[in-house]
Amino acid sequence: MEKKNAPELKRRLGLGAAIALGVGTTVGSGIFTSIGDVAGAAGTAPLLVLSFFIGGLILIPQILCYCELSTAYPEDGIFYVYLKEAGSRPLAFLSGWISFWATDPPGIAIMALSVASYTAYFTGFSGIVTKLFAVALIIVFTLLHMIKMEAGAKWQSFITAAKVLPFALIIGAALFYMDFGSISSTNSIAGSSSAGIVALLAGISATTWSYDGMQSVCVMGGEIKNPKRNLPLSMLITVVIITLLYTFLSMAGAGLASVDTLANSEAPVATAFENIPLIGNSAGTVVAILAIIVVIGSLSSLIMFQARIEYAMAKDGLFFKSFAKVHPKWETPYISMIYQSALAIVLVFATNISNLLGYFTLVALLRSTITFGAVFVLRKKPGYKPTFNLKAWPLITVLACASTLILLVSTFAWAPIPGLVCGIAVCATGLPVYYYWDKKSKAAELAEKSENSKN
Repeated sequence: MEKKNAPELKRRLGLGAAIALGVGTTVGSGIFTSIGDVAGAAGTAPLLVLSFFIGGLILIPQILCYCELSTAYPEDGIFYVYLKEAGSRPLAFLSGWISFWATDPPGIAIMALSVASYTAYFTGFSGIVTKLFAVALIIVFTLLHMIKMEAGAKWQSFITAAKVLPFALIIGAALFYMDFGSISSTNSIAGSSSAGIVALLAGISATTWSYDGMQSVCVMGGEIKNPKRNLPLSMLITVVIITLLYTFLSMAGAGLASVDTLANSEAPVATAFENIPLIGNSAGTVVAILAIIVVIGSLSSLIMFQARIEYAMAKDGLFFKSFAKVHPKWETPYISMIYQSALAIVLVFATNISNLLGYFTLVALLRSTITFGAVFVLRKKPGYKPTFNLKAWPLITVLACASTLILLVSTFAWAPIPGLVCGIAVCATGLPVYYYWDKKSKAAELAEKSENSKN
């Protein structure tokens, strides 16, 4: 349990840093390939653009739920805190257990390897050198965000601007050279059997992972200044920025290359930008540089915020005790950050990390669905007082749950056996650990109360 006089995390991040965290996490390497995936699913240029636009809109109910939850409990921990307050400590614990073992360190490892791979385009790195470079990146960003939090926040704001600005400039340049007739063309991909609403729904589904991460600021809710204002405002601004960016980027792609070409390209963004005279044959190099900037921003963001979930759990005695420690000088959860990055480094040298992450997607989606559903429980609690109150909250909450349930079903259809195995593994390993820590935590509380009564 946390000592009374132990150092605690402070609110040091403003609105700008909160927006940078959300945008920086969301705009990742996925956008470089997802345009091709969405083009293949949607089948026509208008549906490609519409898919990205609607894909952003349908996530608004989820963001609105997070806006309400975060202003009711402006603390570090996101899923863990909300489910705990809803009265389910076991589910709250499992949400953090999933984060530490299945999503967060693997995500860091994958991002670091992605940066190293894109860098190899210029350096020729391969094999062990690529992995060592990925490890070096993890170490550097861990030290930055652990030792110099304010400097890390400024860096995150800078790298996020560096991510968005080149996209905006390229989209602007594309406006002069794109064929606006092709954007409105209803010519479908050769051999495509889907059309109309079916194709649109397929396209929207394919955009989903490009939008994931906009709620990241909630993980650091306890470190945001004026959280009642800045938490919801940052998420709403983030969803607008990302939706507009992706919609215009897809429009530029559809105006520069046929939807058939985009769907069949392994690097659709580079393929589209080859048709801009200012870039031309250098499109591959430009996109590789842009990809390095984009993924470095995402890697930095993940290292910056993810360790706060285990920190919040450890404060309640439901994780390794040392994870609750805050450095007296740096004022960061340094133990939690060190162990998170250490596990990520181990995973850098593992194989099939992407597959592991994909399999655990099922339980991660289930976690999100249950979190949104917690609004129905929390609304009945007398102490639940969010400053951001949803209008028509039952409808919005149902829509938030529905959007994640659709993905959950499609993910289950993609990998049913691995998904079930991972779900069982989470419960089989997590629940015994939970009951052990919960029993230990309650025993410590009783001992503390007994000691206080004697004094």
